[in-house]
Amino acid sequence: MKKSSMNFLETMMKTPSPSGYEHKLRKVWSEEMKKYSDEVKIDVHGNIVASINPDKRPRIMLAGHMDELGFQVEYINDKGFIYFNHLGGFDIAIIPGRKVRIHTKQGDILGVTGKKAIHLFEKKDREKVPKRHELYIDIGANDKKEVQKYVEIGDPITYDFNIEELRNGLYISRGFDDKIGAFIVAEVLKNVYRKKSELNAALFSVATCQEEVGLRGARTSAYGIDPQIGVAIDVTHGTDTPDVDVKKVGEIKLSEGAAISRGPNINPKVFEILLSVAKKKKIKYQVEAAPRPTGTDANVIQITRAGVATGLVSIPCRYMHTYTELISMKDVESAINILTEFCLSVDEKTDFTP
Repeated sequence: MKKSSMNFLETMMKTPSPSGYEHKLRKVWSEEMKKYSDEVKIDVHGNIVASINPDKRPRIMLAGHMDELGFQVEYINDKGFIYFNHLGGFDIAIIPGRKVRIHTKQGDILGVTGKKAIHLFEKKDREKVPKRHELYIDIGANDKKEVQKYVEIGDPITYDFNIEELRNGLYISRGFDDKIGAFIVAEVLKNVYRKKSELNAALFSVATCQEEVGLRGARTSAYGIDPQIGVAIDVTHGTDTPDVDVKKVGEIKLSEGAAISRGPNINPKVFEILLSVAKKKKIKYQVEAAPRPTGTDANVIQITRAGVATGLVSIPCRYMHTYTELISMKDVESAINILTEFCLSVDEKTDFTP
């Protein structure tokens, strides 16, 4: 991957974007896309739409949600400890003992999620999962008044940024779900922009908002764009770890290519074209069975207006919805290349009728 692209990704990963509070990443993403688009728009919901040939048909929509899991300040007690609720779904058991940043009007405030040490628990309570309201954030303040000088009720919170390379093209970070999708739709648009003369369609790359709290941004942006074809880009579970039973969930491996979904949420012609371009260009890919509506932007895109020919391309991800998620850049490159070729292969004559 190009150094400039990796720099863009690292900036995205370090920029907080909890659901409903995506404004900082929205600025980063939109500024980058102005260089490679005919038009960049931000709608009232907070989605960013970058487009090429916006007046052409058919209209292709690529959607990667830019929001990440987060927390929100709910209550501050007299001793200055901050209680919080969550934005999106968490495994409560792994929240304690993490560095977090509270994003305030005055800047970021560093803190740590606290819980009574295991030494102080009664034996019968040691294996119990804590309840959300039993957890708190410690910013080192003396009392409530000191906290209130900086922190307000409703301020968003994220885990501290932590993107790093492991080895063999594997990277770890909070928030790959799904900033990596927003990154991919941006990179595809860049590729297509460089080959604009070969594009026989309108392409809309969308960094959608509020996916983690109900697929909300994809619903509104798809309605506004009214695409004929829509492909969501998200993460899926990498099932190549010792604690996952592939007989129950299927086999998806890291570094073996992006996962192309197949099932009732997916238009069969979109699936066939994605598969065809991957084979033709010798791009590694995997196929993932999706027997139900997927928990991704593809779910709502498919049923927008009179219906959209929908696809889903996913990046295998280990440790999803934890403090540190893990992906392979080989799979990211696979997704970018497949989607670039897909966009360039579609024209007005392409029939997506099942």
